[in-house]
Formats: sequence, structure tokens, C-alpha cells
Amino acid sequence: MRQIIKYFTDDDLYKFTMSCAVIENFPRTQVRYKFNDRDNTVYPEGFAEELRRQLEMLETVTITDEEIAFMRESCRYIPAWFYSYLKGFRYDRKWVRVNQDEEGHLDIVIEGCWSDTILLEVKVLAIVSELYYIMTGKDRWFDYASYYVRSGEKARRMIGAGCTFSDFGTRRRASFQAQDTAIRAMKERQEAMGGPGNFIGTSNVYFAMKYNLVPIGTMAHELICAIAGMFGPQMANYLAMRTWASTYRGALGTFLYDTYGWRIFSLNFSEDYANMFKGLRVDSGDNFTELDRIVAKYRSLNIDPRSKQIVFSNGLNVDSAIEIQNYARGKCIPSFGIGTHFTNDFEGVRPMNIVIKLVAVKITESWPFYCSTCKLSEDRGKYSGDEATVRRFLELLHLDPD
Repeated sequence: MRQIIKYFTDDDLYKFTMSCAVIENFPRTQVRYKFNDRDNTVYPEGFAEELRRQLEMLETVTITDEEIAFMRESCRYIPAWFYSYLKGFRYDRKWVRVNQDEEGHLDIVIEGCWSDTILLEVKVLAIVSELYYIMTGKDRWFDYASYYVRSGEKARRMIGAGCTFSDFGTRRRASFQAQDTAIRAMKERQEAMGGPGNFIGTSNVYFAMKYNLVPIGTMAHELICAIAGMFGPQMANYLAMRTWASTYRGALGTFLYDTYGWRIFSLNFSEDYANMFKGLRVDSGDNFTELDRIVAKYRSLNIDPRSKQIVFSNGLNVDSAIEIQNYARGKCIPSFGIGTHFTNDFEGVRPMNIVIKLVAVKITESWPFYCSTCKLSEDRGKYSGDEATVRRFLELLHLDPD
């Protein structure tokens, strides 16, 4: 089987920015992640064994001087010391446990120092997704010539509608080639049209380097989840904002607010942070309702919401993005991060519905036990964590368990 991940920066930017923040603020923290296949997929016989081989091959992947030079130039908010860390970083298969039951269901657990294991999530998901299509033979259905045309048409529609958008599709892509094809098509369409919309970049650092695009990303739910596990969910958003602000000094100022829903975030979102952060990211709930809540919050703080960027990334396609664009016009500065619809949209192929979520944390390795954590987004289908932890967090946050 060919090696699926060959480039160190074939990963989303937010994994690097969060790793940097973790080293600065929680250098000894230990974490545990669990894989969740929301479709309960039955994987082919021998899948776990092949996945272990891919993880073994991942140990040979190191960052190059070219990749470091690109990140230094494009990500100037990342401190210089972090590249020395990445230069010496090596993946270790021992951080990942992979099992497959008799029915074919897959179980993956990642455990270790947070600053190390944080760099595994996206790569492992991309491997699982591409490997599944290879081992089931569905990769033979991938018509890349047609995919290039379809991807260009998606970009044409969004650019024509005035949308500012980027690719967020590394984690559940059909293949490395599928993401490559989509990004190339969208960039070339952007160059041909010029506007009024704009394809601004990709979350994937390697493809940003390859196509001279802006690497896009800030942080993920796991930062707030880990802080909630260590210190409680009531003030987790506030502590996360404080951590992020102290690390990046106002850069990377788009905050992902929905880890525990709008209500508790709104209570934590004070005027100083509302002014400091350039905007918020909507990743669950009804996009229109969430936008209206955000606009009202900014206005309550005497901040003009038209000066703030709102990034929409909640399972979007071209049609839904254009609809939001029309609704948001004059209310804020809308932009869009689209994942699976860009990188796994082949005829007759169903995209995988897989995630890896942080479920437990301990602040140092000396602690004899982990503290469980979870995510409680605006969509109950996106909750993560075991039932007991979810119930406890709902109670702590005075949220309706039903």
C-alpha cells in the first residue's frame, strides 16, 4: 500500500497554531482523544492493520526547510522558536491505539502529551478516509478531470455571488489528489474572474505553499474542551480567549465560540475581548439565528457588527453559502470555510462522517487520573464525550438535558 501522508504540512494550520499555544501555556498537559464514526461504518477486513502501517510510515515524515520558510513568511504571528520545535518533531506510532472488532467497526484512541498528539488528528482522519476508499475499491470511481470542472464551477458561482471563501477539507477528503484538484481549479477560476468574490486560501498548509495561497485557520473546539476539563466549562471560553490573546497578541483573532453553546459564551464575551478579536466562527446551529445573535451581542457592546468578520463553516455547500452571503450583507463581514463539499463530492461516493475528539485531560503527567470533558455545540448531533460527562456539563451550564 502506498504511503498516504507524505508531507509534514499536509495538515490544517489550526493544528500548528494550537500546538504552539499549548507549548506556551500547557507544556506538560496530557490528553486522550477518541475516534467517532457517526455513520457506524463497517470497515474492510484488515483495515486496522493497514492503518497501523500508515502510522508507522508517518514516522518518516519530517518538516522541510522549504515548508519552514513558507510558514515563516506566511504565518508571521507564529514565534520563531516553534519552527525549531517542528524541526525536531517526530511522530510516534505508540501514541495511537487502533483496533477493529469482529463486525468491522473501527476504534482509535490517541493519548500522550498534548503538544505532540495535537498534530495527529487531521492526519489520522485523512488517512482513514482515503484508505477506506482504496480498500473498498471506490477510489476507482474518482474522475479527476470531471472533478476539476465541477470544482471550478463551484468557485465560479461563489465568486460571482461575492463570497469570500476558503477550503477547509483536509480531514474528510476523498484523497490527497481530490483536494489538490479542487484547490487548483478554484485558484485558476479566481485568477480568471478576479471578483467580486474571492477564493482566499486553504486550511491545508502544504497546498497553500504549493499554490501560493494564504493558509487559513486559528483554533478548534479542543482548546476550550481541554480547558473545561481542567478548570470547568463555565469560564472555559474566557480562559481560552485569554490564553489565545496572550500567545498571539491580537493576531489570529477569529474565535470559535460554540463549544458549549451561545449562552455561556455570550456571558464570557466581554467588551475588551469583543474589541480584541476580529470576529467569530459559526460551526453549529442555524446559521441565520447564530448570525442574528452575534450581531445583537456586538450592538449591545456598542460595537458595529459591520466591522467584524463572521466565518461560517457549518457543513456548507455552495447553495447554502450564497444564501448566507445574501442574508449577511450589510450586517457583518461574512466569509466561508467549506470542507467536505469541496474535497469529497464525487458522483456515487458517500463522504465519511468521521471525527476525532478530545475526551479527557490532565494538567500534568503527575496526576494519577484524567478529567473527562466533552463538547456541547448548538447541534446535539455534534455533541462529543460519554453520556455521564455530557449530563454533568449540561447541569453545570444550566442547560436543558432534553
